[in-house]
Amino acid sequence: MSMRGIKLAVSIGCLVILLWWTNPAEVLAQLRGADMKWIALSLLALTVATFSMADRWKTTAGAFDIRFSYAFALREYYLAQLINSALPGGVAGDVTRAVRARGAADVIRAAQSVMAERMLGQVAILGLMYAGFTITLAMPAGPGWTRLSLLVLVVLTGGGSAAWLVSRRDSVTGRFVQKALKLIPQPVILLHSAITTLCLIFGFYACARAIGTVIPAAAWATLIPLILCAMLIPLSVGGWGWREGAAATLFPMIGAPASAGIATGVTYGVVIFVAALPAAAILVAQSFSGTTLTKEKPDLP
Repeated sequence: MSMRGIKLAVSIGCLVILLWWTNPAEVLAQLRGADMKWIALSLLALTVATFSMADRWKTTAGAFDIRFSYAFALREYYLAQLINSALPGGVAGDVTRAVRARGAADVIRAAQSVMAERMLGQVAILGLMYAGFTITLAMPAGPGWTRLSLLVLVVLTGGGSAAWLVSRRDSVTGRFVQKALKLIPQPVILLHSAITTLCLIFGFYACARAIGTVIPAAAWATLIPLILCAMLIPLSVGGWGWREGAAATLFPMIGAPASAGIATGVTYGVVIFVAALPAAAILVAQSFSGTTLTKEKPDLP
C-alpha cells in the first residue's frame, strides 16, 4: 500500500474506531440537527482567515525578496487549501503553492516563503495555547486541568527551546529559522496572526455551537488550539480522524460528551472543505485564461 493509501486508511480507521467507541446514532443526530446560522458564521470566519493568511504570505514572501500581488497570493492560498483538505498529508497544497510561486523567484526561496508563513501561523496558535495553559495553571479556581496543562507547557517549552537552538546554528536551516522568527514582531505579521488565530478558533467554536455544545471561554486559548494542532499530524487526510479523536478526548473536560466532540470535528472538517471551494472556480477560470506567474512578470497586476 502506498503512503497516500496508508494516510487515507488511518483517517478512515480513526473515524470508525471513534464511532464504535461512542454512539454513532447520537453523533448522526447532532449532525442532522446542526444550526446552519452557526455553520455560516464558521464559514465566514474561515474565509476571513484565508484572506488574512494570503496577505501574511505576501508580506512574508517580501522578506525573501519575492514580489507578487495580493490577488495572486489569495488565489494560490485558496488552491493550496483545497488540495490540503482533499489529499493525504496536509502539505501537498503548500508544495504546489511554492512551485507556482517560483516564477517570481527561484524555487528554494519560494518554498522558504511558504514554510516561513506556515511557521508564523503555528507560532501564533502555539503561543496563544502556551499563554492559555499558563494562566489556567496559575488560576486558584481554574478548571482543574493541572496534568494536561503541565504536559502541554513542558512540550511547548521543549519545542520552543529546540527552535531557538536551531536558529543559533550557522546552517541553512538555522538561518532560515532565525529569519522566520525575526518576522514575528512585525506589526503586520502580528495583526494577521491575531486575526487568523482568532478566526480559526471561532470557526471551531461556531461548529460546536451548531451541534448544540457551548465551549467555555477557558477552552478558547487551551483546548480548541490543542484540537486544531492535532490536525497537523501528517498521517491523515486533511486532519480527519486526529481532529475528531482529540475533540472526543477533550470535550468531556468541559462537560460535553465525546460524541459532541466527534460531531464538532466532522462539522469543522466539512466547513474547511466548503470554505476552500472557491478554488474550484479559480481553476476553471485559469483553464480558460491560462493565467500563470512567470519570471518575466514577477510583479503581478
